[in-house]
Amino acid sequence: MSVMLLRRLFVGLVWVSIFGLSDARLAHAEGRIVVTIKPIHALVAQVMGSTGSADLLVGGNASPHTYQLKPSDARKIAAADVIFRVSEAVEPFTGKIAALLSKRTELVTLQTAPGIMTLMRREGGPFDSHFHTEAASHSTAHDHADDHDDANSAIDGHVWLDPANAKVMLDEIARVLSKQTPGLAATYQANSVSAKARIDQLSSDIERDLAPVSGRPYVVFHDAYQYFEKRFKLNVVGSITVNPDVPPSGKRLSALRARIMKSRAGCVFGEPNFDAKVIASIIEGTGARSGVLDPEGTSLAAGPNLYEQLMRELATNVKACLARTEP
Repeated sequence: MSVMLLRRLFVGLVWVSIFGLSDARLAHAEGRIVVTIKPIHALVAQVMGSTGSADLLVGGNASPHTYQLKPSDARKIAAADVIFRVSEAVEPFTGKIAALLSKRTELVTLQTAPGIMTLMRREGGPFDSHFHTEAASHSTAHDHADDHDDANSAIDGHVWLDPANAKVMLDEIARVLSKQTPGLAATYQANSVSAKARIDQLSSDIERDLAPVSGRPYVVFHDAYQYFEKRFKLNVVGSITVNPDVPPSGKRLSALRARIMKSRAGCVFGEPNFDAKVIASIIEGTGARSGVLDPEGTSLAAGPNLYEQLMRELATNVKACLARTEP
């Protein structure tokens, strides 16, 4: 038997053991809260406050789009009372665990929370002319089966980049946690109210800071920012790639350079894990400047302050680059 086959069998046995709760220690484990990505983890941490802490799955600079669950993650999931995610489209790895969760574990899809404003994914990103920009409102029943049914894959999942959506998610997080621990409901509610007040101030500050550059055109790495664009009236005219996990073709890069020249885009933004040399080649001879945007806070330390840091950093980087360009 090959080493590779043995390894696969071992990993398979680990997962069966964990999700079957054959380990007596897991069967009696204290329930916990698990969150998929950093921005959502920050919101959950704000609602929980000093009552406890939540486990984060996708830490460091990992991408939720390509994340692979580890056995240590499976142990966290098996012991969880609640798992918060954005959607299966944002965190594809959650689709693999949804059907294996115990009945006591609630999988909460925040993208479907009542009141969340969603936008359809733009086919080809903002660079191409054939895409949908209609806003859609979605109100979904909160039962276990619906959370497992990710029927909204056509929706742009970066919903947290609109502060108004973050406030809705805070309410939903407080509702779910209060249902799990009724004795702490008043604390969760108070923490949610305080967090929403801070987000109101955050949104006001960003709107003020970005107003001077709101009409200036720029290009992003991939089309992850339309919630941020629409909330703060920004003018994104293109994206380097349609799929962040697939390198852009030479044809697309050539067409993008022409688009930059025609639109007089002042900045081209990469992301933390994207090769800066590609940005340099794109902007060469165009007069555009380069910058970096991070929609998921991969370079930031996880914790309750991450959401505000993430949003302020996006605004600061956009303004810093566009402020140096001609109106």
